[in-house]
Amino acid sequence: TAPWVRTRLRAAPGAAAALALLVALTACLAGALPRAVDRYEDAGLRHALHQALPEHTTLKVTAPLPPPGAAPGDLATALRPDTLERQYEKLLDTAGGAPAVDRSQSAYGVATGADPAVPDPWIPRPTGQLAHVCLVAPSGLAGHAKVRQGRLPRTAGPVNAESPGVEAAVTAATAKALHIEVGSVIHVPGIARAPLAVRVTGILIPRDPAGAYWSTVPLLRTPTLVRVPVPGPVQNYWLGALLLPQRAVPALLGTAGQPFRYWYLAPALDGLRAHDLDRLRSAVASAESGPGLRRARAVTGADADVGTGLDDVLLSFSRLRSTISPLVAVAAAGTATVAAVVLLMAGGLAADRRRTELALLRARGASLPGLAGRLLAETAVVAVPAGAAGLVAALLLVPAGRAGYAVAAALAVTLAACAALPLRAALAHRTVRLTGPREDVTAVPPTRRRTVAELTLLALSAGAVATLRRSGTSAGPLVSVAPVLTGVIAALVLLRLYPLLLRRLARPAGRLRGAVGPLSLARAGRTRASAVLPLLALLTALTTAAFGGSVLAGVADARDRAALLGVGADARLDAATALPSGLTDRVRHLPGTARVSPVALTYETKPEDGEDTVALAGVDPPSYSRVAGRTGMGPFPAGLLTGPGRSGRPEGQGALPALASPSVARAYGTRRPFLVRLGDGSAVTVRITAVRDRTPALPGADFLVVDRAGLPAAAARPTSLLLTGTHLDTAALRRLAPASATLRVRAEERSRYADSPLQTGAGHVYTVAVAAGAGFAVLALLLALLRAAPERAALLARLRTMGLTRAQGRRLLVLESLPQALLAATGGTLTGWATIVLLSPGIDLTTVALASAQTPAGRAVLRPDAWSLTVPAVTVVVLAVGVAGLQAWWTGRRGSVAELRAGDGR
Repeated sequence: TAPWVRTRLRAAPGAAAALALLVALTACLAGALPRAVDRYEDAGLRHALHQALPEHTTLKVTAPLPPPGAAPGDLATALRPDTLERQYEKLLDTAGGAPAVDRSQSAYGVATGADPAVPDPWIPRPTGQLAHVCLVAPSGLAGHAKVRQGRLPRTAGPVNAESPGVEAAVTAATAKALHIEVGSVIHVPGIARAPLAVRVTGILIPRDPAGAYWSTVPLLRTPTLVRVPVPGPVQNYWLGALLLPQRAVPALLGTAGQPFRYWYLAPALDGLRAHDLDRLRSAVASAESGPGLRRARAVTGADADVGTGLDDVLLSFSRLRSTISPLVAVAAAGTATVAAVVLLMAGGLAADRRRTELALLRARGASLPGLAGRLLAETAVVAVPAGAAGLVAALLLVPAGRAGYAVAAALAVTLAACAALPLRAALAHRTVRLTGPREDVTAVPPTRRRTVAELTLLALSAGAVATLRRSGTSAGPLVSVAPVLTGVIAALVLLRLYPLLLRRLARPAGRLRGAVGPLSLARAGRTRASAVLPLLALLTALTTAAFGGSVLAGVADARDRAALLGVGADARLDAATALPSGLTDRVRHLPGTARVSPVALTYETKPEDGEDTVALAGVDPPSYSRVAGRTGMGPFPAGLLTGPGRSGRPEGQGALPALASPSVARAYGTRRPFLVRLGDGSAVTVRITAVRDRTPALPGADFLVVDRAGLPAAAARPTSLLLTGTHLDTAALRRLAPASATLRVRAEERSRYADSPLQTGAGHVYTVAVAAGAGFAVLALLLALLRAAPERAALLARLRTMGLTRAQGRRLLVLESLPQALLAATGGTLTGWATIVLLSPGIDLTTVALASAQTPAGRAVLRPDAWSLTVPAVTVVVLAVGVAGLQAWWTGRRGSVAELRAGDGR
């Protein structure tokens, strides 16, 4: 075997190098895909957890103090810092490592469950309500804060429930809001004793304010205004935290704060992996209401409770991933199918080129297993190192992710490359023949065995597609193979129809002048009956490209639509009060600004002096109608809103024409005028003359739009500007905008919708997979043309000896390749359209396109994209025709002598 392999590699080094390059590239892509998916899913999980904030992701173990009937020694022991620390360490051991605990951000201690009011008059009282404080004795305070002023609190001696006072520290934010200084004394009411005097000895700055230590309970670092739920005017009070040393905890027993023990275990977010999601959710559920809760109570007390919002975050991420993963699997399965077909076609091409050699070996007594083994050995010598190199390249290109799936994918590619040539040769030479059989698609009728196999495959594919149609993305693995299934059905049907179409075209072609037309159809009919592989590759690639392009186009359209509905124009400037006079003209002259429409917005208008409020927009009809027309949000003719003030009549005479939403039109009618009370007490009379579902100025469902020239002067002053333009100067807009105004730009709003690495990463992987599938499809087309290249070259040489010109030779090859190319292009377009139509009812692009499904754009559906359907198909036709023309030109340059050799069987 070794001499055979060496001889073959020396005889065809170019073919060996081409095979090695193909295997290395395919193994690299196959190995990189699962690691890329792992990388963006892990990043998406960490992003979701960081967005949820520590107050929702931290595992909170809380336990009340021992009951009043317990022995005094038990209560004192439960509050000792070493007891709390020992329980904290045991809780870490019982956590089980899923998820891993970040010890640097975890904490334990004692805090008050009730927030007593403090009577000190120097603490601010926004609405006259007394301020409240929360007393907390956390662990590790010195390591998580810097002292800006004063010193850390400490205890001078033993502390108990009767101690008159303790020391405390506050954060800088708390000190600023509550007017606390070093040396301030806060009196916390006691129970059957004098108030506890808490003396502030230090003002602290958190080292990591966003970390779980300070953000699990944000009150520790930032005070808050608490609203009192009472009818009438708003009543609120300040609530802040006082940070005590842990040895001062017994003093809390003499207050009305209802102290409790806590252990806050912060998860190590950087160590979490998306493939462990099920295990993480199971561990969190166990900690909250399963064996984990039982172990926590055994350590801390029978009344302990465990709570966290981590399970909700994991569930939300799981739903997002389950929506995105099937779409990525479609591209991966389509690309994998095309790549497998290319590997099989490469083996088939090598077997065809060596048909005479292998037939001679079989005729001279070579056994089929021995021949297949030698072919396997010579292929493995090239493919195995190439596959290993591709795997190493994949591991280096995508350093994150699991290596096992990458190794398995690269191994599958290598095995397929090694087996393609031996299997194809064994199938072709299982019987010793003197001459090869004809394989013309028009001359060889399908056998019964082939018919039964095709019908079985067709029935299975049709049943799978029907199931997919009913179940949508919940059909599981069937979603990912949808392009392959439809491609199989289309390939089988088209190969059956292809001979019939050629026969139909042969008769009218025979009436044409010249021999090129009939000869090209005759040559097209000599296509091998085994052409199902290249056709399947092209159909699958075209279907995947059309589906992927439609998904990406649908995602982009949904984001554009949501951003447009959210902003109302290309940019929007809003203020709570009237904008400065002259601002509209200055904005209109900025570079890139096409149109500016000033709008006066009032949100507290009451039609017919009722209780219901409706948002009202006073606009300039000409400019506003142009904005509505450009955005497509309720376009209307400008004359529809021309009011009394604008037509020259005195204001207040007649009713203002109004454009209304459907709900307002139903409530107040479209035939009679009615009074609208504005927010400043003035009133106008309006009559609804048009109804639109949306309008640029107001995104809500209840609105009225009138000509602001008919409004009172105070209500007609613009509070918003709607801008349109292709290249708006947002920096100049921000410089011109008042400090109290808000600028919203459509392009910036659009970028916020893809806020998760899971969305952006899936989009990138999908794009790369579709591009790789297209590349493999082009390679499949080139392999199919290369397989027939020697026969075409010999044909042209023979025909030139009979008087065929070079131009006629080019037309012959172009017309010969055109039927197959048109068949693949037409079939691919129809297959892509059918796949999209079949899957669209079960695919919701809203989750993929938008960060939140609660957007004005509503549900984003999958629709066929014309460019994605036609551009790949046209590319196939152009490429096939171009390769045929190039081959005719190259053959003409070589001359006929080089192609016509004695004994050549082509």
